Amino acid sequence: MSLKIPIETSARHVHVCEEDFKKLFGEDAELTYVHELSQPGQYLCKERVTIVGPRGKFENVAILGPYRKETQIELSMTDTRKIGVSGVIRQSGYIDGTPGCSLIGPAGSIELEKGVIVAKRHIHMTPLEASRARVRDNDEVFVITESYERGLIFADVVVRVSPSFKLAMHVDTDEANAFASDVSPTGAILKLFDGQTYSLQQWADEIQSGINR
Repeated sequence: MSLKIPIETSARHVHVCEEDFKKLFGEDAELTYVHELSQPGQYLCKERVTIVGPRGKFENVAILGPYRKETQIELSMTDTRKIGVSGVIRQSGYIDGTPGCSLIGPAGSIELEKGVIVAKRHIHMTPLEASRARVRDNDEVFVITESYERGLIFADVVVRVSPSFKLAMHVDTDEANAFASDVSPTGAILKLFDGQTYSLQQWADEIQSGINR
């Protein structure tokens, strides 16, 4: 039986390093816990910031804790267009070569040279779940959604495996809006190409050149 994977929507948000947080909220400020998120140890904070790009801004954007090594802003592709920055798809934590932006808090502002990403869609799972699904950390898989009359297949979904994870697939608001489902959508890993990981771009290129698998 395939894993029934909960699909969660990740709206725009910010992860901050402690140094940047102090510049935005003051030297004596600390992250204020509101409630835990689906992944253990991750939580929503009370504090909010304004994200500013060359052509626009987003106010009242949530900060997620705990502190990160580097500040990272996660937007949808639509969001990046609205504020005028390049939409660079990356796994969380891989921010070299990404665009920057400004962040404004109640105590100050900062100019970031990098850190704005469109998060690559991904699945969190435990080693036991990965074994059951016959996948490994950093594999890229296809996921078919359970949806009413608007189901789709997500390609190039990164598998992230850790004993501390809770099973969930994360997509951004653009991706979530692409399929209609109930309040608790789910998906399953679709085994194509004999269950081997495969690049959708390579598959598309092959089809257009007359190669069928």
